[in-house]
Amino acid sequence: MSTAQGARARARQEVTAAIKGAARGQLVAEGAAKLSLRAVARELGMVSSAVYRYFPSRDDLLTALIIDAYDALGEAAERARDAASAAPPLDRWTAVCEAVRDWALAHPHEYALIYGSPVPGYSAPDTTVRAAARVGLVLIGIVREAHQESGLTVPPLPAGLHPEGERMAADFAPGLPPDAAVALVAAWAQLFGLVGFEVFGQFHRVVEDRAPFFRHAATRLAHGVGLTQA
Repeated sequence: MSTAQGARARARQEVTAAIKGAARGQLVAEGAAKLSLRAVARELGMVSSAVYRYFPSRDDLLTALIIDAYDALGEAAERARDAASAAPPLDRWTAVCEAVRDWALAHPHEYALIYGSPVPGYSAPDTTVRAAARVGLVLIGIVREAHQESGLTVPPLPAGLHPEGERMAADFAPGLPPDAAVALVAAWAQLFGLVGFEVFGQFHRVVEDRAPFFRHAATRLAHGVGLTQA
């Protein structure tokens, strides 16, 4: 790459970052449903046509923000897993769950973008899937390692759910038994339900000492997927 090409690439990265930063400010002030490329352009002192060269539509900008949020959350989960790599599986699991909670509380508007109410008129494209899967893959990896090392203690599935469990295991948790795959999906949904309740204020006057409550709940989720050894 020539010096001129490198300078243009850096300039493009800087402008892209500025557009995203202004858009995140809009998320805080107005919410995702009111995100506007024209408003972003005004805030940055740019003409609208210049912003459209970076993001052709509001949906393109939303998608970029969504991928960034999922990636940031995934990175937080992966760092927590790696920092606890020498710990037993149950402790790695709770460390990851607590990292998800910590990130969400520190970035409530970005959390709302990915796990809050859908944005009217927007449908997330397939390009968001890889980033969205990162936390789930971390949790699956912890359970898979535990299964390989010492086995899991998971209640057997009802007969009618067994085909669905086999499909889940084949689709996203190869190497795990169907009952563990179903338990993982339930735990994943409950994890984000717990975090969402706290971020969106549903625990007000219900749960006051929230950090130990969350750790207890995350440990119960770990037991539900068969991680019984602390």
